[in-house]
Amino acid sequence: MKWKLTRRFLGSVVIIVVIVGIVNTILLLSLLLYRSIYNFETEEVSAENFSRTFAQYIDLRNDNPVVNEEGLEKLREMNAWVQFLNNKGEQVAALYTPESLQKEYSPIEIVQTYKYKEVDANTTVFIGEAHNFTYLIGVKNQKIGRYVLTYDYGKVFKNINILLLLILIVDIVIALIVGSIFGKRLTGPLHVLIDGIQQLRERRFKKMPIPHGVYEDVFRNMNELSLKLDQYEKERNQLDQMREEWISNVSHDMKTPLASIHGYAELMQDSAKDLTEEELYEYTSIINRQSKYMSDLLDDLNLTMRLRNQKLPLLLEDANIVGFLREMTINLLNDPQFGNRKVEFVANVDKAVHKVDKKLLKRAINNFTYNALVHNNENVLVRIQIDNVYPHCGQEEQKSSNISTVPAFHTQITIADNGRGIPSKDLDQVFDRYYRGTNTTSTHGTGLGMAIARDIILAHNGKVDLKSSENKGTTITILL
Repeated sequence: MKWKLTRRFLGSVVIIVVIVGIVNTILLLSLLLYRSIYNFETEEVSAENFSRTFAQYIDLRNDNPVVNEEGLEKLREMNAWVQFLNNKGEQVAALYTPESLQKEYSPIEIVQTYKYKEVDANTTVFIGEAHNFTYLIGVKNQKIGRYVLTYDYGKVFKNINILLLLILIVDIVIALIVGSIFGKRLTGPLHVLIDGIQQLRERRFKKMPIPHGVYEDVFRNMNELSLKLDQYEKERNQLDQMREEWISNVSHDMKTPLASIHGYAELMQDSAKDLTEEELYEYTSIINRQSKYMSDLLDDLNLTMRLRNQKLPLLLEDANIVGFLREMTINLLNDPQFGNRKVEFVANVDKAVHKVDKKLLKRAINNFTYNALVHNNENVLVRIQIDNVYPHCGQEEQKSSNISTVPAFHTQITIADNGRGIPSKDLDQVFDRYYRGTNTTSTHGTGLGMAIARDIILAHNGKVDLKSSENKGTTITILL
Protein backbone atom coordinates (compact mmCIF):
# COMPACT_ATOMS: atom_id res chain seq x y z
CA MET A 1 0.00 0.00 0.00
CA LYS A 2 2.87 2.33 0.87
CA TRP A 3 4.62 1.98 -2.50
CA LYS A 4 1.32 1.99 -4.37
CA LEU A 5 0.49 5.48 -3.08
CA THR A 6 4.03 6.66 -3.84
CA ARG A 7 3.95 5.28 -7.40
CA ARG A 8 0.62 6.95 -8.11
CA PHE A 9 1.86 10.27 -6.84
CA LEU A 10 5.18 10.09 -8.73
CA GLY A 11 3.41 8.95 -11.91
CA SER A 12 1.07 11.94 -11.84
CA VAL A 13 3.98 14.34 -11.28
CA VAL A 14 6.01 12.81 -14.15
CA ILE A 15 3.06 13.00 -16.55
CA ILE A 16 2.47 16.65 -15.68
CA VAL A 17 6.15 17.56 -16.14
CA VAL A 18 6.36 15.71 -19.49
CA ILE A 19 3.25 17.46 -20.80
CA VAL A 20 4.52 20.84 -19.65
CA GLY A 21 7.92 20.16 -21.25
CA ILE A 22 6.38 19.19 -24.59
CA VAL A 23 4.08 22.20 -24.61
CA ASN A 24 6.93 24.54 -23.69
CA THR A 25 9.11 23.10 -26.46
CA ILE A 26 6.35 23.54 -29.05
CA LEU A 27 5.81 27.11 -27.92
CA LEU A 28 9.56 27.82 -28.09
CA LEU A 29 9.90 26.44 -31.61
CA SER A 30 6.79 28.31 -32.74
CA LEU A 31 8.19 31.51 -31.28
CA LEU A 32 11.52 31.05 -33.04
CA LEU A 33 9.77 30.30 -36.34
CA TYR A 34 7.53 33.30 -36.03
CA ARG A 35 10.47 35.49 -35.14
CA SER A 36 12.39 34.33 -38.17
CA ILE A 37 9.48 35.27 -40.44
CA TYR A 38 8.35 38.45 -38.74
CA ASN A 39 10.90 40.65 -37.10
CA PHE A 40 9.60 41.86 -33.75
CA GLU A 41 11.72 44.99 -33.72
CA THR A 42 10.29 48.32 -34.89
CA GLU A 43 11.70 50.28 -37.76
CA GLU A 44 13.22 52.84 -35.43
CA VAL A 45 15.49 50.33 -33.73
CA SER A 46 16.09 47.77 -36.54
CA ALA A 47 19.09 48.56 -38.76
CA GLU A 48 18.03 45.80 -41.18
CA ASN A 49 14.60 47.33 -41.77
CA PHE A 50 16.10 50.79 -41.99
CA SER A 51 18.44 49.67 -44.78
CA ARG A 52 15.73 47.80 -46.69
CA THR A 53 13.32 50.72 -46.61
CA PHE A 54 15.91 53.45 -47.23
CA ALA A 55 15.02 53.46 -50.95
CA GLN A 56 11.99 55.61 -50.17
CA TYR A 57 14.30 58.51 -49.31
CA ILE A 58 16.26 58.32 -52.63
CA ASP A 59 15.37 60.45 -55.67
CA LEU A 60 16.98 60.84 -59.13
CA ARG A 61 18.46 64.11 -60.29
CA ASN A 62 20.25 64.18 -63.64
CA ASP A 63 20.25 60.39 -63.54
CA ASN A 64 22.11 60.41 -60.24
CA PRO A 65 20.76 59.24 -56.87
CA VAL A 66 20.04 61.94 -54.30
CA VAL A 67 18.95 61.50 -50.66
CA ASN A 68 16.18 63.84 -49.57
CA GLU A 69 16.11 65.80 -46.32
CA GLU A 70 14.16 63.14 -44.41
CA GLY A 71 16.66 60.51 -45.48
CA LEU A 72 19.54 62.66 -44.31
CA GLU A 73 17.88 63.09 -40.94
CA LYS A 74 17.43 59.29 -40.67
CA LEU A 75 21.10 58.74 -41.48
CA ARG A 76 22.14 61.10 -38.73
CA GLU A 77 19.78 59.43 -36.24
CA MET A 78 21.18 56.01 -37.07
CA ASN A 79 24.78 57.28 -37.15
CA ALA A 80 25.07 55.74 -40.61
CA TRP A 81 26.63 56.47 -43.99
CA VAL A 82 25.45 55.58 -47.52
CA GLN A 83 27.40 54.79 -50.70
CA PHE A 84 25.79 54.44 -54.15
CA LEU A 85 27.29 52.15 -56.81
CA ASN A 86 26.45 51.75 -60.47
CA ASN A 87 26.24 48.49 -62.38
CA LYS A 88 30.02 48.30 -62.61
CA GLY A 89 30.48 48.63 -58.87
CA GLU A 90 31.81 52.18 -59.12
CA GLN A 91 30.87 54.85 -56.60
CA VAL A 92 28.54 57.51 -58.07
CA ALA A 93 27.50 59.26 -54.84
CA ALA A 94 28.21 59.03 -51.07
CA LEU A 95 27.14 60.66 -47.84
CA TYR A 96 29.00 60.60 -44.49
CA THR A 97 31.31 57.81 -45.70
CA PRO A 98 34.72 57.35 -44.05
CA GLU A 99 37.76 58.43 -46.08
CA SER A 100 39.21 54.90 -46.03
CA LEU A 101 36.18 53.45 -47.75
CA GLN A 102 37.01 52.01 -51.18
CA LYS A 103 35.38 53.59 -54.24
CA GLU A 104 35.07 50.58 -56.50
CA TYR A 105 33.89 47.02 -55.79
CA SER A 106 33.83 43.75 -57.56
CA PRO A 107 30.81 41.50 -56.99
CA ILE A 108 32.76 39.29 -54.62
CA GLU A 109 33.91 42.33 -52.62
CA ILE A 110 30.32 43.48 -52.21
CA VAL A 111 29.38 40.08 -50.82
CA GLN A 112 32.40 40.08 -48.52
CA THR A 113 31.57 43.58 -47.28
CA TYR A 114 27.97 42.52 -46.53
CA LYS A 115 28.86 39.28 -44.80
CA TYR A 116 31.81 40.41 -42.74
CA LYS A 117 32.90 43.58 -41.00
CA GLU A 118 35.65 44.64 -43.41
CA VAL A 119 35.13 48.39 -43.00
CA ASP A 120 35.95 48.57 -39.30
CA ALA A 121 35.05 46.70 -36.14
CA ASN A 122 32.19 49.04 -35.16
CA THR A 123 30.39 49.25 -38.51
CA THR A 124 27.89 46.79 -39.94
CA VAL A 125 27.15 47.12 -43.67
CA PHE A 126 23.69 46.54 -45.23
CA ILE A 127 22.88 46.44 -48.98
CA GLY A 128 19.85 47.74 -50.85
CA GLU A 129 18.75 48.78 -54.35
CA ALA A 130 16.98 51.90 -55.66
CA HIS A 131 16.53 53.26 -59.21
CA ASN A 132 18.92 50.64 -60.67
CA PHE A 133 21.63 51.71 -58.24
CA THR A 134 23.08 49.58 -55.47
CA TYR A 135 23.62 51.32 -52.18
CA LEU A 136 25.64 50.30 -49.16
CA ILE A 137 24.60 51.59 -45.76
CA GLY A 138 27.09 51.35 -42.92
CA VAL A 139 25.71 51.64 -39.36
CA LYS A 140 28.28 52.55 -36.72
CA ASN A 141 27.04 50.74 -33.60
CA GLN A 142 28.90 48.16 -31.53
CA LYS A 143 25.60 46.57 -30.39
CA ILE A 144 24.64 45.62 -33.95
CA GLY A 145 26.17 42.51 -35.46
CA ARG A 146 25.54 39.96 -38.17
CA TYR A 147 26.13 36.23 -38.06
CA VAL A 148 25.96 33.98 -41.08
CA LEU A 149 24.41 30.58 -40.34
CA THR A 150 24.88 27.56 -42.57
CA TYR A 151 22.81 24.50 -41.70
CA ASP A 152 21.57 21.15 -42.95
CA TYR A 153 17.83 20.44 -42.48
CA GLY A 154 18.44 16.79 -41.64
CA LYS A 155 21.05 17.62 -39.03
CA VAL A 156 18.91 20.42 -37.62
CA PHE A 157 15.91 18.12 -37.05
CA LYS A 158 18.20 15.45 -35.66
CA ASN A 159 19.66 17.93 -33.20
CA ILE A 160 16.18 19.13 -32.29
CA ASN A 161 15.10 15.56 -31.55
CA ILE A 162 18.17 15.05 -29.38
CA LEU A 163 17.43 18.32 -27.60
CA LEU A 164 13.82 17.29 -26.97
CA LEU A 165 14.94 13.91 -25.67
CA LEU A 166 17.41 15.58 -23.32
CA ILE A 167 14.71 17.96 -22.12
CA LEU A 168 12.36 15.05 -21.44
CA ILE A 169 15.05 13.10 -19.58
CA VAL A 170 15.96 16.13 -17.48
CA ASP A 171 12.28 16.83 -16.73
CA ILE A 172 11.70 13.22 -15.69
CA VAL A 173 14.76 13.23 -13.44
CA ILE A 174 13.63 16.51 -11.86
CA ALA A 175 10.12 15.14 -11.45
CA LEU A 176 11.43 12.00 -9.75
CA ILE A 177 13.61 13.98 -7.37
CA VAL A 178 10.92 16.55 -6.54
CA GLY A 179 8.22 13.88 -6.43
CA SER A 180 10.28 11.72 -4.06
CA ILE A 181 10.85 14.64 -1.71
CA PHE A 182 7.26 15.83 -1.71
CA GLY A 183 5.87 12.30 -1.93
CA LYS A 184 7.68 11.37 1.24
CA ARG A 185 6.29 14.41 3.01
CA LEU A 186 2.78 13.95 1.66
CA THR A 187 2.43 10.17 1.80
CA GLY A 188 4.47 9.63 4.97
CA PRO A 189 1.61 10.68 7.28
CA LEU A 190 -0.76 8.49 5.25
CA HIS A 191 1.38 5.44 6.02
CA VAL A 192 1.22 6.31 9.73
CA LEU A 193 -2.54 6.82 9.40
CA ILE A 194 -3.00 3.44 7.69
CA ASP A 195 -0.95 1.78 10.42
CA GLY A 196 -3.16 3.53 13.01
CA ILE A 197 -6.32 2.19 11.32
CA GLN A 198 -4.76 -1.28 11.27
CA GLN A 199 -4.13 -0.98 15.01
CA LEU A 200 -7.74 0.08 15.57
CA ARG A 201 -8.90 -2.97 13.65
CA GLU A 202 -6.74 -5.14 15.90
CA ARG A 203 -8.20 -3.38 18.98
CA ARG A 204 -4.91 -1.72 19.86
CA PHE A 205 -5.82 1.83 20.77
CA LYS A 206 -2.62 3.84 20.59
CA LYS A 207 -2.37 7.62 20.46
CA MET A 208 -0.52 8.83 17.36
CA PRO A 209 1.71 11.94 17.27
CA ILE A 210 -0.08 14.82 15.52
CA PRO A 211 1.96 16.29 12.61
CA HIS A 212 1.65 19.90 11.53
CA GLY A 213 0.15 20.62 8.12
CA VAL A 214 -2.66 19.21 6.03
CA TYR A 215 -3.17 16.05 8.06
CA GLU A 216 -3.30 17.73 11.48
CA ASP A 217 -7.10 17.57 11.80
CA VAL A 218 -7.19 13.99 10.47
CA PHE A 219 -4.73 12.77 13.11
CA ARG A 220 -6.52 14.70 15.85
CA ASN A 221 -9.84 13.10 14.89
CA MET A 222 -8.17 9.67 14.69
CA ASN A 223 -6.82 10.11 18.23
CA GLU A 224 -10.27 11.12 19.47
CA LEU A 225 -11.77 8.09 17.72
CA SER A 226 -9.11 5.85 19.26
CA LEU A 227 -9.86 7.30 22.70
CA LYS A 228 -13.60 6.75 22.25
CA LEU A 229 -13.14 3.19 21.00
CA ASP A 230 -10.81 2.45 23.90
CA GLN A 231 -13.43 3.78 26.29
CA TYR A 232 -16.18 1.74 24.59
CA GLU A 233 -14.00 -1.35 24.68
CA LYS A 234 -13.42 -0.96 28.40
CA GLU A 235 -17.13 -0.38 28.98
CA ARG A 236 -17.98 -3.44 26.89
CA ASN A 237 -15.52 -5.58 28.83
CA GLN A 238 -16.93 -4.25 32.07
CA LEU A 239 -20.47 -4.91 30.83
CA ASP A 240 -19.50 -8.45 29.81
CA GLN A 241 -17.99 -9.01 33.22
CA MET A 242 -21.11 -7.67 34.95
CA ARG A 243 -23.30 -9.81 32.69
CA GLU A 244 -21.32 -12.91 33.62
CA GLU A 245 -21.54 -12.01 37.29
CA TRP A 246 -25.24 -11.32 36.91
CA ILE A 247 -25.84 -14.63 35.14
CA SER A 248 -23.88 -16.33 37.89
CA ASN A 249 -25.92 -14.56 40.58
CA VAL A 250 -29.24 -15.25 38.86
CA SER A 251 -28.25 -18.89 38.38
CA HIS A 252 -27.42 -19.06 42.07
CA ASP A 253 -30.70 -17.38 42.94
CA MET A 254 -32.54 -19.87 40.75
CA LYS A 255 -30.68 -22.89 42.12
CA THR A 256 -31.35 -21.98 45.75
CA PRO A 257 -35.18 -22.02 45.54
CA LEU A 258 -35.06 -24.97 43.15
CA ALA A 259 -32.98 -26.90 45.67
CA SER A 260 -35.47 -26.03 48.41
CA ILE A 261 -38.43 -27.04 46.26
CA HIS A 262 -36.73 -30.24 45.19
CA GLY A 263 -35.65 -31.10 48.75
CA TYR A 264 -39.02 -30.52 50.40
CA ALA A 265 -40.83 -32.24 47.53
CA GLU A 266 -38.68 -35.36 48.02
CA LEU A 267 -39.17 -35.18 51.78
CA MET A 268 -42.92 -34.98 51.35
CA GLN A 269 -42.85 -37.83 48.84
CA ASP A 270 -40.75 -40.15 51.04
CA SER A 271 -42.44 -39.33 54.36
CA ALA A 272 -45.95 -38.45 53.24
CA LYS A 273 -47.58 -40.81 55.76
CA ASP A 274 -45.41 -39.69 58.68
CA LEU A 275 -45.87 -35.90 58.30
CA THR A 276 -48.20 -33.97 60.52
CA GLU A 277 -50.54 -31.32 59.19
CA GLU A 278 -48.33 -28.57 60.64
CA GLU A 279 -45.23 -29.97 58.93
CA LEU A 280 -47.08 -30.48 55.69
CA TYR A 281 -48.33 -26.90 55.82
CA GLU A 282 -44.82 -25.59 56.57
CA TYR A 283 -43.25 -27.53 53.69
CA THR A 284 -45.87 -26.52 51.17
CA SER A 285 -45.57 -22.90 52.29
CA ILE A 286 -41.82 -22.99 51.64
CA ILE A 287 -42.36 -24.56 48.21
CA ASN A 288 -44.99 -21.92 47.39
CA ARG A 289 -42.76 -19.07 48.57
CA GLN A 290 -39.76 -20.28 46.59
CA SER A 291 -41.90 -20.84 43.50
CA LYS A 292 -43.24 -17.30 43.78
CA TYR A 293 -39.70 -15.94 44.09
CA MET A 294 -38.69 -17.76 40.91
CA SER A 295 -41.79 -16.51 39.14
CA ASP A 296 -41.03 -12.93 40.22
CA LEU A 297 -37.45 -13.31 39.00
CA LEU A 298 -38.57 -14.47 35.57
CA ASP A 299 -41.14 -11.67 35.45
CA ASP A 300 -38.39 -9.15 36.18
CA LEU A 301 -36.25 -10.53 33.38
CA ASN A 302 -39.14 -10.39 30.94
CA LEU A 303 -40.16 -6.89 32.06
CA THR A 304 -36.71 -5.36 31.71
CA MET A 305 -36.29 -6.83 28.23
CA ARG A 306 -39.68 -5.55 27.07
CA LEU A 307 -39.03 -2.11 28.55
CA ARG A 308 -35.62 -1.82 26.89
CA ASN A 309 -37.02 -2.91 23.53
CA GLN A 310 -40.12 -0.71 23.91
CA LYS A 311 -42.39 -3.72 23.50
CA LEU A 312 -44.46 -3.14 26.65
CA PRO A 313 -47.76 -1.24 26.07
CA LEU A 314 -48.61 1.24 28.83
CA LEU A 315 -52.12 1.29 30.26
CA LEU A 316 -52.32 5.07 30.68
CA GLU A 317 -54.97 6.74 32.82
CA ASP A 318 -55.34 10.06 34.60
CA ALA A 319 -53.90 9.96 38.12
CA ASN A 320 -53.36 12.58 40.79
CA ILE A 321 -49.69 11.99 41.60
CA VAL A 322 -50.03 13.68 45.01
CA GLY A 323 -52.72 11.29 46.22
CA PHE A 324 -50.99 8.41 44.48
CA LEU A 325 -47.72 8.97 46.40
CA ARG A 326 -49.53 9.63 49.70
CA GLU A 327 -51.34 6.31 49.43
CA MET A 328 -48.09 4.49 48.57
CA THR A 329 -46.39 6.01 51.62
CA ILE A 330 -49.24 4.91 53.91
CA ASN A 331 -49.11 1.37 52.50
CA LEU A 332 -45.36 1.32 53.03
CA LEU A 333 -45.69 2.29 56.70
CA ASN A 334 -48.42 -0.34 57.15
CA ASP A 335 -46.00 -3.02 55.94
CA PRO A 336 -44.78 -4.93 59.04
CA GLN A 337 -41.25 -4.97 57.59
CA PHE A 338 -41.03 -1.15 57.51
CA GLY A 339 -43.62 -0.12 60.09
CA ASN A 340 -41.03 1.26 62.50
CA ARG A 341 -38.90 3.03 59.84
CA LYS A 342 -38.70 6.82 59.39
CA VAL A 343 -40.49 7.74 56.17
CA GLU A 344 -41.71 11.31 55.51
CA PHE A 345 -44.07 12.51 52.81
CA VAL A 346 -44.01 16.21 51.82
CA ALA A 347 -46.39 17.61 49.20
CA ASN A 348 -45.70 21.17 48.07
CA VAL A 349 -48.39 20.74 45.42
CA ASP A 350 -52.14 20.36 45.97
CA LYS A 351 -52.81 18.43 42.80
CA ALA A 352 -50.72 17.11 39.86
CA VAL A 353 -52.61 15.07 37.26
CA HIS A 354 -50.69 12.98 34.73
CA LYS A 355 -51.51 10.12 32.40
CA VAL A 356 -49.56 7.17 33.83
CA ASP A 357 -49.61 3.41 34.10
CA LYS A 358 -50.34 3.18 37.82
CA LYS A 359 -49.08 -0.36 38.22
CA LEU A 360 -45.71 0.32 36.56
CA LEU A 361 -45.22 3.72 38.18
CA LYS A 362 -45.93 2.19 41.59
CA ARG A 363 -43.35 -0.48 40.79
CA ALA A 364 -40.75 2.17 39.98
CA ILE A 365 -41.39 4.34 43.07
CA ASN A 366 -41.39 1.28 45.33
CA ASN A 367 -38.08 0.09 43.84
CA PHE A 368 -36.42 3.42 44.62
CA THR A 369 -37.96 3.60 48.10
CA TYR A 370 -37.22 -0.03 49.06
CA ASN A 371 -33.59 0.40 48.00
CA ALA A 372 -33.28 3.37 50.37
CA LEU A 373 -34.74 1.30 53.24
CA VAL A 374 -33.17 -2.09 52.58
CA HIS A 375 -29.59 -0.97 51.88
CA ASN A 376 -29.30 1.35 54.90
CA ASN A 377 -29.52 0.87 58.65
CA GLU A 378 -32.77 1.10 60.58
CA ASN A 379 -32.22 4.74 61.62
CA VAL A 380 -32.19 6.06 58.04
CA LEU A 381 -34.66 8.83 57.20
CA VAL A 382 -36.36 8.54 53.80
CA ARG A 383 -38.11 11.65 52.50
CA ILE A 384 -40.60 11.49 49.61
CA GLN A 385 -41.39 14.96 48.26
CA ILE A 386 -43.42 16.30 45.33
CA ASP A 387 -42.98 19.78 43.77
CA ASN A 388 -43.72 21.78 40.66
CA VAL A 389 -40.66 22.93 38.74
CA TYR A 390 -40.14 25.28 35.81
CA PRO A 391 -37.65 23.53 33.52
CA HIS A 392 -37.27 26.16 30.79
CA CYS A 393 -37.05 29.43 32.70
CA GLY A 394 -37.44 31.02 36.11
CA GLN A 395 -40.72 30.76 37.98
CA GLU A 396 -41.71 34.42 37.74
CA GLU A 397 -40.75 34.55 34.06
CA GLN A 398 -42.76 31.39 33.33
CA LYS A 399 -45.85 32.77 35.12
CA SER A 400 -45.73 35.97 33.09
CA SER A 401 -45.52 34.06 29.80
CA ASN A 402 -48.55 34.23 27.48
CA ILE A 403 -47.71 30.87 25.82
CA SER A 404 -50.56 28.56 26.76
CA THR A 405 -49.61 25.61 24.57
CA VAL A 406 -46.51 24.78 26.67
CA PRO A 407 -47.04 23.32 30.19
CA ALA A 408 -46.22 25.92 32.83
CA PHE A 409 -44.40 23.38 35.00
CA HIS A 410 -43.33 19.77 35.40
CA THR A 411 -43.96 17.51 38.36
CA GLN A 412 -40.85 16.60 40.31
CA ILE A 413 -40.72 13.63 42.68
CA THR A 414 -37.75 13.46 45.05
CA ILE A 415 -36.80 10.36 47.05
CA ALA A 416 -33.93 11.24 49.41
CA ASP A 417 -32.24 9.47 52.30
CA ASN A 418 -29.42 10.28 54.72
CA GLY A 419 -27.90 6.81 54.60
CA ARG A 420 -24.52 5.42 53.67
CA GLY A 421 -24.64 6.66 50.06
CA ILE A 422 -23.15 5.12 46.90
CA PRO A 423 -19.40 5.08 46.11
CA SER A 424 -18.45 7.39 43.26
CA LYS A 425 -17.03 4.50 41.25
CA ASP A 426 -20.47 2.82 41.27
CA LEU A 427 -22.60 5.83 40.34
CA ASP A 428 -22.35 5.32 36.59
CA GLN A 429 -23.42 1.67 36.90
CA VAL A 430 -26.37 1.94 39.26
CA PHE A 431 -28.93 1.76 36.44
CA ASP A 432 -27.17 -1.04 34.52
CA ARG A 433 -29.22 -4.17 34.15
CA TYR A 434 -26.40 -6.47 35.18
CA TYR A 435 -25.18 -4.51 38.19
CA ARG A 436 -25.40 -5.22 41.89
CA GLY A 437 -24.10 -2.57 44.24
CA THR A 438 -20.95 -3.21 46.24
CA ASN A 439 -21.91 -0.97 49.16
CA THR A 440 -24.59 -3.31 50.49
CA THR A 441 -24.72 -6.33 52.73
CA SER A 442 -27.85 -7.69 51.06
CA THR A 443 -27.30 -10.50 48.58
CA HIS A 444 -30.98 -10.91 47.79
CA GLY A 445 -32.19 -9.54 44.48
CA THR A 446 -31.41 -9.87 40.80
CA GLY A 447 -29.76 -6.51 40.09
CA LEU A 448 -32.73 -5.50 37.92
CA GLY A 449 -34.69 -3.26 40.28
CA MET A 450 -33.01 0.08 39.53
CA ALA A 451 -32.84 -0.65 35.80
CA ILE A 452 -36.54 -1.53 35.70
CA ALA A 453 -37.47 1.60 37.69
CA ARG A 454 -35.44 3.84 35.40
CA ASP A 455 -36.90 2.24 32.24
CA ILE A 456 -40.45 2.69 33.55
CA ILE A 457 -39.88 6.42 34.09
CA LEU A 458 -38.33 6.75 30.61
CA ALA A 459 -41.32 4.89 29.13
CA HIS A 460 -43.50 7.68 30.61
CA ASN A 461 -41.29 10.27 28.80
CA GLY A 462 -39.86 11.27 32.15
CA LYS A 463 -36.33 11.78 33.42
CA VAL A 464 -34.39 10.27 36.32
CA ASP A 465 -31.38 11.81 38.02
CA LEU A 466 -29.34 10.25 40.83
CA LYS A 467 -26.91 12.04 43.14
CA SER A 468 -25.11 10.43 46.04
CA SER A 469 -22.21 10.97 48.43
CA GLU A 470 -20.74 8.35 50.73
CA ASN A 471 -21.93 8.67 54.33
CA LYS A 472 -24.21 11.56 53.36
CA GLY A 473 -27.04 9.90 51.50
CA THR A 474 -28.65 9.48 48.12
CA THR A 475 -31.17 11.64 46.24
CA ILE A 476 -33.22 10.39 43.29
CA THR A 477 -35.10 13.01 41.28
CA ILE A 478 -37.93 12.02 38.93
CA LEU A 479 -39.29 14.59 36.47
CA LEU A 480 -42.69 13.95 34.84
